[in-house]
Amino acid sequence: MDTISRENNSMLPVGAIIVGVIALLLGGYAAITLSKVNKTLAEQEGKLAKVEALEATANAAATSADKTSKELASLRSQTQAGFDQVGPLLGELRASVTKLEDAAKKPVVAAAEKGKEKGKKGAPAEAGPGEYIVKPGDSGVKIATANGVSLGDLQAVNPGVSWTGLKVGQKIKLPKK
Repeated sequence: MDTISRENNSMLPVGAIIVGVIALLLGGYAAITLSKVNKTLAEQEGKLAKVEALEATANAAATSADKTSKELASLRSQTQAGFDQVGPLLGELRASVTKLEDAAKKPVVAAAEKGKEKGKKGAPAEAGPGEYIVKPGDSGVKIATANGVSLGDLQAVNPGVSWTGLKVGQKIKLPKK
């Protein structure tokens, strides 16, 4: 029995050495793999930091967009309120201007009707005190010079007169000297 047990015992140290070498190889391979994994993790952490920075920027932009949207809505409502206030006033101004234009036209019509009432159909208009009847070739400057008044005073007492479109027979008020 001694011979059998000696033979079995001599193989144990060789097997242990083989197992130890395999363990060392596996440990080295594990260390190399762990190094690669750590390097990959470091690269991914850099990318993750960039993604987090982009997320923070996107959140800030979203917050700014929400604030701007609210400000725009506020400005839109303020603008509408302004139009609501100005609209009726513009309508009133337009009505006033229309009334003034109508009033400026009525004296010419009334003067023509007075002449017809007196039975002077087709008769030339007569100038009353402080009035001038436009003749062919007359202009504002000629009328002012002929009557010894300034053009500015003549225009001031005749605000509704179109000086570039004077009509023969039209009555013009003369300013007091």
